[in-house]
Amino acid sequence: MPPTTSPRFRRPRATRRGFTILELLIVIGILLALGGIVLYNLSGQADKAYEGTQTVQMQAIKKALLMFKNDVKRLPTQEEGIAVLWDKSGLSEEVASRWSGPYLEQAIPKDMWGHEWIYVVNAEGEGSAFGFDIVSVGPDGQEGTADDISLVKGKGGGE
Repeated sequence: MPPTTSPRFRRPRATRRGFTILELLIVIGILLALGGIVLYNLSGQADKAYEGTQTVQMQAIKKALLMFKNDVKRLPTQEEGIAVLWDKSGLSEEVASRWSGPYLEQAIPKDMWGHEWIYVVNAEGEGSAFGFDIVSVGPDGQEGTADDISLVKGKGGGE
């Protein structure tokens, strides 16, 4: 017997139901809340990454200064600064003859925030056994504030 096509034997079609506006707004709200939580938790990570990079750069400069001192038999003067680690043009002829640099693979004239390094000869304080300190003034660009990073004193190296 052939199948009947009467409406009473027909299987009901599965109707496709879309999302309502309210459901979409709830999902968008949840996604925005999750995104806000993630951004809040990651917001301090960039600053920590910059500080970590600063510390690594300062350690590289420290090692280069010690190599310079080993070759030249003295630290760079305050006037010469750390530029003598990659360029000997600021040195006297006698000192330049003992210079075996460059002591850094590439010049690091500025910190991560674009500020000049502060190089202090005869630095005093705990950890200054090498006779120098290197300071980054941090993101605010002001020397002596809490965001300064010092080779000798660490984060918050300002007085």
